[in-house]
Amino acid sequence: MSVRTQSSEEPAETVHRAGFACFVGRPNAGKSTLTNALVGQKVAITSNRPQTTRHTVRGIVHREEAQLILVDTPGLHKPRTLLGERLNDVVRTTWAEVDVIGFCLPANEKLGPGDRFIAKELAGIKKTPKIAIVTKTDLVDSKTLAEQLIAVDQLGKELGITWAEIVPVSATANQQVDLLADLLTPMLPEGPALYPEGDLTDEPEQVMVAELIREAALEGVRDELPHSIAVVVEEMLPREDRPADKPLLDIHANVYIERPSQKGIIIGPKGKRLKDVGIKSRKQIEALLGTPVFLDLHVKVAKDWQRDPKQLRRLGF
Repeated sequence: MSVRTQSSEEPAETVHRAGFACFVGRPNAGKSTLTNALVGQKVAITSNRPQTTRHTVRGIVHREEAQLILVDTPGLHKPRTLLGERLNDVVRTTWAEVDVIGFCLPANEKLGPGDRFIAKELAGIKKTPKIAIVTKTDLVDSKTLAEQLIAVDQLGKELGITWAEIVPVSATANQQVDLLADLLTPMLPEGPALYPEGDLTDEPEQVMVAELIREAALEGVRDELPHSIAVVVEEMLPREDRPADKPLLDIHANVYIERPSQKGIIIGPKGKRLKDVGIKSRKQIEALLGTPVFLDLHVKVAKDWQRDPKQLRRLGF
């Protein structure tokens, strides 16, 4: 078993490579945080509640010798609703189209049925190289980490997966994140950059704005709401009659929930929660777009939208 740690004797390579990598793993395995750490800016939403990434957010890592495009898929899980089934289909389609797959397994949790479920699916995808990434290493001691690395190696052997690499990383402590990029790069096909230098993601801005609002709305909400929130940005328009040096962007967005009873949870006593969501997400949106923003938020009920194909389409799934 070869476990990678930083070394300074990487051979210099002159060819340019560009391609796609995706991180897989059960919900909350640290995929989005790792994407953000590699890109160096917040692109995928991170939340400490599972199952929050719904869009394939692509983070783009620009390096001198390569361009690595990260496709962040939703966590694969045993589906309970139509939305769940669609998410799983998205995952499998993505796996078949990328150049390398990174399987994220948190260092602080023993391998469980969820990890095995994903590993079995991975074993069926023969051609794509796979890297096992043991995440959240800052949360464990070296003995626990060593045990986890051995367990991951064993899991591969048991299911007939040959890991191209096994890499321990901590995205939050920024340990071995650069090394991971070094290891992913040679697995990409040779070719010119696929995106312009300044791009960090190819998600349309409205989708990213909706995700930032959704992330703020999820924070501190009781456990019954994580899947019941969808956000749709209805319009983003520059405010007219503003001087050129003082622009203002008007953003009107709807936060959709499934039941009238959830409305009070999102709005909070005297509207305080919704106001906090607005303040928090506005800061993030202004940082993302680089312009002052006026954010107008409304909470609406879309009854049982997760089970209704028409509503799923309308809400962007």
